[in-house]
Amino acid sequence: QVQLVESGGGLVQPGGSLRLSCVASGSIFSLFAMGWYRQAPGKQRELVAHITSGGSTNYADSVKGRFTISRDNAKNTVHLQMNSLKPEDTAVYYCNKEPPVKSSWGQGTQVTVSS
Repeated sequence: QVQLVESGGGLVQPGGSLRLSCVASGSIFSLFAMGWYRQAPGKQRELVAHITSGGSTNYADSVKGRFTISRDNAKNTVHLQMNSLKPEDTAVYYCNKEPPVKSSWGQGTQVTVSS
């Protein structure tokens, strides 16, 4: 079973940047596609970016060109670089396998974009 711990969230002004990190343990991390998901208040959780085991990436239209997902298999870590942040990016951000494993959801990290 994969255990996931997210970090790097915070309060940032519109137009600012944040870099999220997710450390995975308990599984062969490099074999799996990983995703960053987010859930805003009153909304369903959505996939915003994913990266395959081979490093191919894909993004939701709402974040394309602003967010970049990357992974470091040696450190069992996946990152999400978020630039040009907008108030509508405010949410709790989670990482998980892609497709996600229900038992692997962590606590997430809160991102708030506000002036």
